[in-house]
Amino acid sequence: MHPNPAFRGEETDRNIAFARQRGFGTLAINAPDGAPLLSHVPFVLSDDGILLEAHLVRSNPILRLTDEPVDAVMAVTGPDAYISPDWYGVDDQVPTWNYVAVHLRGKLQRLPDARLHDILERTSGHFEAMLAPKPVWTTAKMDQEKYSRMLRQIVPVAMQVETVDGTWKLSQNKPDSTRLGAAEALATSQAGTEIAAMRDLMLAARGE
Repeated sequence: MHPNPAFRGEETDRNIAFARQRGFGTLAINAPDGAPLLSHVPFVLSDDGILLEAHLVRSNPILRLTDEPVDAVMAVTGPDAYISPDWYGVDDQVPTWNYVAVHLRGKLQRLPDARLHDILERTSGHFEAMLAPKPVWTTAKMDQEKYSRMLRQIVPVAMQVETVDGTWKLSQNKPDSTRLGAAEALATSQAGTEIAAMRDLMLAARGE
């Protein structure tokens, strides 16, 4: 997380809502030798942000360390963009990169295989709902024998979330006119991801 408190003032509820809506992040734990293990996975997060559920491919090395609860973090990132100092309209500025990121930390543990089907249904249901009015896809549309074979290749996991931290670096440390000028200039940018979403967040951010 960014050390500047200007970028870390969002309420926990907003950080949780952001992570829930994104539903995809980088799961990280430390192996016994201290080397980090990372996996990029979809997940479902409870409304209160306390329980995160996901699934991993059975061959994932993270699973070998999760028979008992293990410290883990899920890093969820959002829009990001390069900000040119020319966009501020004032002198003596430097380039920066604006971004949104939420970190969920807690204890990760492997779950019984019997929990897998329910987690998969709720995970796909979360994202299918975003595609309305398309009819919702469910596992009932699959050949059940093939579905059963696929289930044997993945394993359910859950994390009891203990802390939620968010960085919303949107140039809040700049005067409003400066921040808004940079936000509007993003219309011409190709450096970053989801540029339009970053512009909207910067325009709506609380200034200093």
